[in-house]
Order: sequence, then C-alpha cells, then structure tokens
Amino acid sequence: MDLFDEEHADPFMRPSSTGDPGAPLAARMRPRTLEEYAGQESLVGPGTLLRRAIENDHITSLILWGPPGSGKSTLAQIIANSTRAHFENYSAVTSGVADIRQVIAAAKERRTKFRKKTILFVDEIHRWNKAQQDALLPHVEDGTVALIGATTENPYFEVNAPLLSRSRLFRLEKLTDEAIRDLLLRALNDEERGLGGKGLTADTEALDHLAAIAGGDARSALGALESAALAAVPDEEGNQRITLVLAEEAAQERQLGYDKTGDEHYDTISAFIKSLRGSDPDAALYWLAKMLLAGEDIKFIARRLVILASEDIGNADPMALVLANAAAQAVMFVGLPEAQLTLSQTVIYLAAASKSNTATVAIGRAMEEVKNNGVQRVPLHLRSAAYAGGKKMGHGKDYLYPHDFPGNWVEQSYLPEGVKGLPFYEPGEEGAESRIKKRMEARTAEPTKLETE
Repeated sequence: MDLFDEEHADPFMRPSSTGDPGAPLAARMRPRTLEEYAGQESLVGPGTLLRRAIENDHITSLILWGPPGSGKSTLAQIIANSTRAHFENYSAVTSGVADIRQVIAAAKERRTKFRKKTILFVDEIHRWNKAQQDALLPHVEDGTVALIGATTENPYFEVNAPLLSRSRLFRLEKLTDEAIRDLLLRALNDEERGLGGKGLTADTEALDHLAAIAGGDARSALGALESAALAAVPDEEGNQRITLVLAEEAAQERQLGYDKTGDEHYDTISAFIKSLRGSDPDAALYWLAKMLLAGEDIKFIARRLVILASEDIGNADPMALVLANAAAQAVMFVGLPEAQLTLSQTVIYLAAASKSNTATVAIGRAMEEVKNNGVQRVPLHLRSAAYAGGKKMGHGKDYLYPHDFPGNWVEQSYLPEGVKGLPFYEPGEEGAESRIKKRMEARTAEPTKLETE
C-alpha cells in the first residue's frame, strides 16, 4: 500500500453513508458536517472564525478543550471530512514518541513531494507527557503538521506552554438540554443511521428527562436512548413507545460530569467558597450537594470550611471557626452519609454569619512589612528575663505588666522602632468585631497611665 495513496487514506477522514450497524447509536449518529453539528454556536455558528477556517480549509494548529460528550472528536472528524489535507488520527493513550517520528517523517515527505498539508489529530492530548509534546513542538512551529489536540483537562496546566502558544485555543461548553434533545429526536427519526423506521416513538417527558439527566454529554444521552429503545415492548401493531419510566430506568443516575482532579473540581469549589463569602446559604448548599453526589472528598470540603471561617468571617463571628473545626472533626468521626448533615449545618451557619476579612488583611500587611523592611530587634523591655543572665543584660527592664493596671491594660510600645505600614489590623463594623473596634478606640482615646507616687 502506498503511504500517500488517497484511496487508502485513514478511514477516520472518510464519511460513511450508513455507518456500522453494530456500532453504538452514539457512534452511528456522529455528525458528519457542520450542518449536523449540534451546539457550540459561539464557536462554529455562521460567520465564526473557526467555521470560516473549516469551510475555507485553512486549519491551523488548535486545541479543543471541553467536557466529555461536548463534540471535540466530532468536530475533528468534520474537519477530516472537509479538508483536502492528509488527516492523521492518533490517541495519546496508545501512541508514543516513535509514532510521532513516523508521522513527522511521512508528513515531511508528503509536503516535499506532493505539497500536501498534514493535520495531526491527537485525542486526549493531556495524556502525552512533556517529552512527547516537546518532540512535536518544532514540527508544529515550522508547519510540517497542523495540530488539533482534544482534551477534557485544562490545557494551561496539561499542555506545554510553547505548544499552547503556537495553537489557537477553543473552549467547548457542555451541550444545552435543548441541543441534546435535538440530537435525540434526530436519532429517533433517522432511518439510515438511527432508530427511525422501526415503529419507535418517545414521549415528550421521556426525551426531556434523557436530555436533562445527561449533564451536557451527548454520548450519555444517546446511549440511554438506545437502552430505552431496546427495552421498549412492541404493542399489538408492532409499535414501540419509550415512556418516562423506561427513560428513567435507562438513564439510571444523572451524569454530573465531575472530575475530582479536573476543572469541575476547582470551578465547583470556587463557586462554593464564593457563595459562602457572599452570604448565600442556598447557593452554598447547591454546590455542596453537587460535590457530595459526585463523591468529592468530605475532608477536602471540611478543610475549606475551616479556612473560610478565618479568611472571610474571622472575628466578626469567632464561633464560626469553632463550628468549622468541630465539623472537620465530626466528618472524620461519623463519615458519610451522615456527615452530610454536619456539613449542611456548618455551611448554613458560615453563609449566614457576619463577614470580615480583617484577619486576612492584617497578617498580609504584617508579612509584607517583615519582607520589605526586614526583622527589627526585639525591644529590651520585651525580651525574656526568665534566666539570670537575661536580667543582668537588662531584659524586661521597664516592662509594664498589664494586669497591674485597671482594665488589665496599660499604654506601652510592643513594636520595635522603624516598623512601617501601621496599623496592620483595622477592625470592621460587622458582628462581634464591632465590639472589638469600640474597645480599641476607647483605649486609644483614654489611655490608662501608670500611677506615680
């Protein structure tokens, strides 16, 4: 077989008229053209940059980033079906550096002898290690190949910066319920590749349920539809009907699309913390429920609650830290499912609590002072006089013991000379911190003086 014989080109780039009848419904119904492609209108809708590039066959290196079932591989196949370039399809799971070298060697020869461009599609490119990505970099840079990488992981973390900078990044979002419902209807009516012509119908409620429970994953929705169709019992006339009950049985559980080490993990915990900080108990409980149902580590959730209790509530409500710390211990002791009750109680309290970030600001200011101006020597009157040598050196001399004075406070300096950026701590007006502020202001206004004989 001639490597460059178009008759033997990669079958990935040739559209199939009927598809493999034994393939799963999701594979058979994979869109072949942009007109069949569902969702992602902002990326491939009429007049968009990517759509024009595909239609004009001007594909440069690009990274497709999105959740499972959002259409990354499908979009790559549409490009393969429409381009005049040679299309190579690789999976980062099964290919290595040796495979890349073979592709590059063939691409160079193809470019030299036939002036033909090569597009290399790498599915799950985040699974390629640094060496594999580095091996590809110079050939992307000199135009030997145009790279199309697909990934569910954040490319800013998983793709080498030089390779990412030479590619255009396109972010795909989860498909909307409406887009998935359109795909289900298309599969239900398509006689060539789908379920059409078999006397099969589906109730509106059933399709709505399958679309809603798929979590934006088209493959999941089509798989559930196929399962429901197989379970449908023909009536006397041979017609089959997919009911809501069948749809619920086929779909089983809602697809949350949650990866405990990926973007959904970080985005969800970010939304959770911001909801707590913003004093919205309902929103905080929503994100908590998502994490619990997705199997998030409850110790991780509890740790974040302890941090927030100091970072965003602080002395506005000192009980927040007490409760958060108690919750952290309780979830370790109780475990799931009961620990969700403890987390719910704590989340509600923290969300409703008075808020203050003065503790966060104060330690930040103090650390900046030390970093910028260095550490000053401890003043003599504050040094330890707990040993005989210390007293001889004057340690503790002129120190005023606060408990010897009314109110257990006396005016004296506790900072070394030369410290700038004061005050570090400025109490807020919320909750218990307002009382702290009044107490500090009173001491400043009427300092207690050492009585003299």
